[in-house]
Amino acid sequence: MSAGGRTAALELVGVDKRFPGVHALKNVSLEVRPGEVVGLIGENGAGKSTLMKILSGVYQPDGGEIRHDGRKVVLRSPIDAAATGIGMVHQEQSLLTNLTVAENIWLGKEKPFLKGRLIDHKAMAAAARRQLEKVQIDIDPTVVTEKLSFAQRQMVELAKVLTLEEEIEGHLVIMLDEPTSVLEQAEIDILFARVRALRDRASFVFVSHRLDEILDLSDRVYVMKDGAVVAEMPSADADTEKLHSLMVGRSRNAEYYKENRQKPYRPEVVMAASGLTLAGAYEGVDFELHAGEVLGIAGVIGSGREELARTLGGLAPATGGTLTVFGRPARLATPGEAVSLGIGYVPRERRVEGIVGFLPVVANITLGNLRAVTRGGLIDHAKERTTAETWVKRLAIKTPTIRTLVMNLSGGNQQKVVLAKWINAGAKIIVLDHPTRGLDVGAKEEVYELVRSITAEGVAVILTSDTLEETIGLSHRIIVMKDKRVTERFEAMPGGKPDQLDLIRHMV
Repeated sequence: MSAGGRTAALELVGVDKRFPGVHALKNVSLEVRPGEVVGLIGENGAGKSTLMKILSGVYQPDGGEIRHDGRKVVLRSPIDAAATGIGMVHQEQSLLTNLTVAENIWLGKEKPFLKGRLIDHKAMAAAARRQLEKVQIDIDPTVVTEKLSFAQRQMVELAKVLTLEEEIEGHLVIMLDEPTSVLEQAEIDILFARVRALRDRASFVFVSHRLDEILDLSDRVYVMKDGAVVAEMPSADADTEKLHSLMVGRSRNAEYYKENRQKPYRPEVVMAASGLTLAGAYEGVDFELHAGEVLGIAGVIGSGREELARTLGGLAPATGGTLTVFGRPARLATPGEAVSLGIGYVPRERRVEGIVGFLPVVANITLGNLRAVTRGGLIDHAKERTTAETWVKRLAIKTPTIRTLVMNLSGGNQQKVVLAKWINAGAKIIVLDHPTRGLDVGAKEEVYELVRSITAEGVAVILTSDTLEETIGLSHRIIVMKDKRVTERFEAMPGGKPDQLDLIRHMV
């Protein structure tokens, strides 16, 4: 029963979950009231993902119970969760991009549209259009999903979940798992407006690392730490500093970006571009990168900054201009060529491009420099173990053992493994492509600390970031891009950093 006397739409009572060597959830109790948006926050590894997987039927709890509309329910699978009225909009989107919008919305629910053994695609599209109207988005349901923007796909995900309300009795509960992680502000505003408009249809659990968004959208906030709920409060009684302190056990100080540790870069130029061009993506880019420098690249989506970062990581070879690395001409036709020149690339999609999830921590760390741990063509496991243990200790990677599969680590610790791989491989230039995307504030601080440590040793960093605040805070110099060209350059040493508005004027 909720605090207002009404039956809770969803309630967890004393939920417990253990994995080998990890007590993931410890006596977790939580409730979601009808028509309410509940914020759920915590550092990576706090237990949020485990909790979401229990609610979606992927994991089953070892103790406690789940109640929906006051009734105890057992969720043995995602099908059980859906039949109960619990749906999820995933951070890494579950849509099949080679299917149409209508086919995605009704995937697994095609029976009403069958005529004999064939699907009546016209009827399916009409039904999909009615679902899209719920989220107020005008998309042709017959279009192939890969042609949509990420923001449009997010709305399709939401429309897909809303099909559950026609199949269940009682309250619909929708879990939003980091839904804004790659959206622009205008797109976030639209998503939030849709969620608010849908509160008469559903309750929501909103998981995000962006504390300002949690406060903006949520009615109440639950804070998790080390597998337990450590606080619950109305959003009106909280602020970002208070939530940060509850999450990580300390206040966020003025040196969040470790500016006090930002040292001047060295005179040595380790990379230089002149007129660098990638047809259709960017053109005429000039810059110099010095040893120990963080060079930030700022710009909106479509400005060319992401493609430039991928070129410098060897994933999108330039089609014009010149690039030199340590004084020698380079084209960077492949990631392997970039690695051979001492360049490491930390991608924004770390689970897809940065780690090998089904391999253990030890293998991922040594993967970039296997020669150092092989003898006679075979891996020297003792040396491999020592190397991995050294980096786990140095970077404070939280893992049960070095044999733990990387896919089972939190996002922040996965990112540390990727960084360890390149530093261990001897990279002298590291391209950080949105390095803190999806990380909580505590994990972000640890990444910032790592950036300061490696640049102090002379490693150069090229940075693209989700926020201007982060770009300004971390960088020594910043180049701003708009419409595929560099439009301005800023010095950003401590005491002389530009304001966000200074950058925005040249971005839009």
